Amino acid sequence: MHIVLGATGHVGSALAKSLLDKAQSVTVVTHDQSKVADWIQAGAKAAVCDIHDVKTLHTVFNTGSKLFLLNPPAPPSTDTVKEEKRSLACILKALEGSSIRKVVGESTYGAQPGSSQGDLNVLFKMEKHLRDQGYANSILRAAYYMSNWDFSLQSAMEEGVIYSLYPEDFKLPMVAPDDLGGYASELMLESNDSNRMIYVEGPERYTPADVAQAFAKASNMKVRVETIPENKWIPYLQEHGFCEKAAKSMSEMTKATLEGRFPESGFYKGSITLDEYIEDLVATAAADGKRRPKIKTLEDTL
Repeated sequence: MHIVLGATGHVGSALAKSLLDKAQSVTVVTHDQSKVADWIQAGAKAAVCDIHDVKTLHTVFNTGSKLFLLNPPAPPSTDTVKEEKRSLACILKALEGSSIRKVVGESTYGAQPGSSQGDLNVLFKMEKHLRDQGYANSILRAAYYMSNWDFSLQSAMEEGVIYSLYPEDFKLPMVAPDDLGGYASELMLESNDSNRMIYVEGPERYTPADVAQAFAKASNMKVRVETIPENKWIPYLQEHGFCEKAAKSMSEMTKATLEGRFPESGFYKGSITLDEYIEDLVATAAADGKRRPKIKTLEDTL
């Protein structure tokens, strides 16, 4: 049995669907009772559990042998670092002494030791814990999610502008969630003795200017980039629902990304292009009569 955390998010749902397509037994873990019926209809089992309920989560883990570990992103209105450390600690505690024999962990490009860079530091701790405790593990260091640009849908369609903390010409590894989920499913099916770290990105690297051009192609409109200067990052983020601590954390993560170096070889390349992702986003929004997805968690904006 495969246990999937984060199955209601972009990557986790893609992973669970990919495993089900391969006729695998899957239990999705969700805190939302309303999601259960859809997953059962799709052929999965579903466990409704608060991620902080260590005892119940441990019981769920005891029903499987492989775990997809995605630490749930905290709402940006909260102290995201504090909350994500707390949720990770609960997951790792529930894992102790369970029947899980292999963990596929979702991490990120740029994961590094430290305390002020949000996910980059929290996910590095996850990686280190899995290694130190001797769990068979495969670590997915994912590039910048293309789905992070979902937040730009409304401004692109209504103003002809996307706003970016990154310079217009900054080339960034990006990846579609479906590519991540599909590749993660392959890792879940590997033997328990294949421990490795894999960087995963899309078929090429893109700039914010490429994102604007993708929106322009998909909507048949002119779309440009407006870069937010560094001295306005925190106020801009606070205007969009981030508390001060979350905004500072995001600011530090952005700096680390701008100053960091990306691998030049040895990474897995997905097949979904930025143009394809944005085209689907715009088409889906038009069909649903929507302009902008509701932002619920930090994952949706990072």
